[in-house]
Amino acid sequence: MTMLKNPSTKYRAFPTIDIPDRTWPSKTITQAPIWLSSDLRDGNQSLIEPMDAAKKMRFFKTLVQVGIKEIEVGFPSASQTDFDFVRELIEGGHIPDDVTIQVLTQAREDLITRTFESLKGAKQAIVHYYNATAPSFRRIVFNQDKAGVVSIAVNAAQIIKRLAAAAPETDWRFEYSPEVFSSTETDFAVEVCNAVIEVFQPTPGRKLILNLPATIEAATPNIYADQIEYFGRHIDKRDSVLISLHTHNDRGTGVAATELGLMAGADRVEGCLFGNGERTGNVDLVTVALNMYTQGVDPQLDFSDIDAVRKVVEECNQLPVHPRHPYVGDLVHTAFSGSHQDAIRKGFAQQDPNGIWEVPYLPIDPADIGRSYEAVIRVNSQSGKGGITFLLEQEYGISLPRRMQIEFSQVVQKETDRLGLEMSAAQIYALLEAEYLRATAPYALKGHRLQEENGTSAVDVEVAADGEVAHWRGIGKGPLEALVAALPVKLEIMDYHEHAIGAGSNAKAAAYIEVRLDGERPLHGIGIDENITTASIRALFSALNRALREAQVAAA
Repeated sequence: MTMLKNPSTKYRAFPTIDIPDRTWPSKTITQAPIWLSSDLRDGNQSLIEPMDAAKKMRFFKTLVQVGIKEIEVGFPSASQTDFDFVRELIEGGHIPDDVTIQVLTQAREDLITRTFESLKGAKQAIVHYYNATAPSFRRIVFNQDKAGVVSIAVNAAQIIKRLAAAAPETDWRFEYSPEVFSSTETDFAVEVCNAVIEVFQPTPGRKLILNLPATIEAATPNIYADQIEYFGRHIDKRDSVLISLHTHNDRGTGVAATELGLMAGADRVEGCLFGNGERTGNVDLVTVALNMYTQGVDPQLDFSDIDAVRKVVEECNQLPVHPRHPYVGDLVHTAFSGSHQDAIRKGFAQQDPNGIWEVPYLPIDPADIGRSYEAVIRVNSQSGKGGITFLLEQEYGISLPRRMQIEFSQVVQKETDRLGLEMSAAQIYALLEAEYLRATAPYALKGHRLQEENGTSAVDVEVAADGEVAHWRGIGKGPLEALVAALPVKLEIMDYHEHAIGAGSNAKAAAYIEVRLDGERPLHGIGIDENITTASIRALFSALNRALREAQVAAA
């Protein structure tokens, strides 16, 4: 089947908003909005394998560390797993006093009652409820007219208000979403929300959150901004409500729609770290926040160690962050073009450390988000970084992980600068061998013994250091975790890759590991052996020794 030659027979343009005196085009974003993370709810429900309780808790604590003060933690009335997680957060004392959890429920009495049961004992909480308001949903999904939609929203508000009054020990706040707001007649969305306001009677000191989701991004971002400005002009008690944005990315413009929505007067943004979510995802909170940062606005969120945040998100979501993802992708600060590299080098040379940032091709200083300058300017020989990777793969079966390519290219660059010549595959491999495979000081691995039972690993290693032999022992869930536990220094594994070199009886295993020594910058190690466990242990020692060596140089 082919695409339609005349799509007007099947699709139609989204209607514009009649607001000729719109003001948002001349506005700028001057302060951070209230942020809400929906990673644990909207993001989690979109995963192939939803997070278990341990991953949810790890993600929650990362969100707290980043500085997000409102976190939607689940849909407790629809999932026992979510219900139990909310209970653990409350009963386990995991919620800081300055953080408010939010839970979602449909506008049904039984589900609302169950939601309040999950929140029993919470110091403060936001109850977020919704019902769909768009014409297609009214007609196709729910068979409701406008009056029926308003009635659902009002009845649910009355139930929520009554249940909250019965539990005064909790500081309650409320949020209502006219679901599919972006495809709803804007005047009808105002009508529904005004009816909800009439029930809750918010005040400037106790504001009601009105969340206006682009549940399905169906128009250009300027139309969404028009909808937000129109809504803000016509809603009752504007000083007593918070207008919240919840954009999706069906058209690929979720970030733009959010930014224009803030210019149009919104107060709050809901989204997910790195844009996870249903279909093409929720708006990416990291990108929106760092876009503000590059415009001189403090987003009030801490992404100074963006790689550590990415590591948690990737492991919990089991989804990779794209190498071209804004700000955090492995390649976004990297120039392959010679002319780009030349401009960046000159920019660094002239950049005033205390002045306004203006290095060509780099909208943000990588150091501000914990990224190394070494990732910026890569080898620019005849083959370049791509050629180095190709030669190692073709000649030696070595397939370096992406971030290790960045790191190793600096080693090669120093050598090409010294020689002034293009390097052969043999020379490149010799550098790899010297830098990684022969990184045996201060700790040289002499032997190891591994015992595994019922999912637990115990490892004993014999190590030579300063002419003496030492024995280390550690226990963990796997060989590497056990080895890390055995080390005399604090080490964190950031990434791990492995693959076979060759096939059959002559096959070997290559292991690549990325570690961080006590908060220092991440470094890699390589191990090659017939046995994959031995290769991984060798890789960890390689990385450990390189990290210790760099720390010693820095200290000197």
